Amino acid sequence: VICHPKYQGSKRIAIFLSMPDEIQTEEIIKDIFKQGKECFIPRYKPHSNQMDMLKLSSAEDISSLTLTPWNILQPHDDDNAREEALAGGGLDLIFMPGLGFDKKGNRLGRGKGYYDTYLERCMKRPSGKPYTIALAFREQICESVPVAENDVQVDEVLYEDC
Repeated sequence: VICHPKYQGSKRIAIFLSMPDEIQTEEIIKDIFKQGKECFIPRYKPHSNQMDMLKLSSAEDISSLTLTPWNILQPHDDDNAREEALAGGGLDLIFMPGLGFDKKGNRLGRGKGYYDTYLERCMKRPSGKPYTIALAFREQICESVPVAENDVQVDEVLYEDC
């Protein structure tokens, strides 16, 4: 991941804080800060399909985050001091999680459409849609995954031996 040209050329990167059954992102987050890039993480809004990408100040900042009912660390709902990526300079790259992927860039998420809705918001901004890379285990690559008309394809899926 850290040798990928899109990662190397990006300054503002959004990345998920991994759950136990996902590709672990901690070392990527540390490298984002080591390379002097800006790091943004999701804050999911309960009872909706809306999320924002909020800026982390450091890899250690993760320890100040709140655990949601879904067992995901994120900034607290009333944490308004953090920069929201779209209110600032947008994003260059988004690393995305998922349950399953196909080689056409279709992604099966967890069903709420958070990333699809967020990417739609990005597309309405002057900076446009950031490059998207899904991080997957080889076992998550399928012949095809079900898609709906509002699903946004990822630009690339990275997995072992790809």
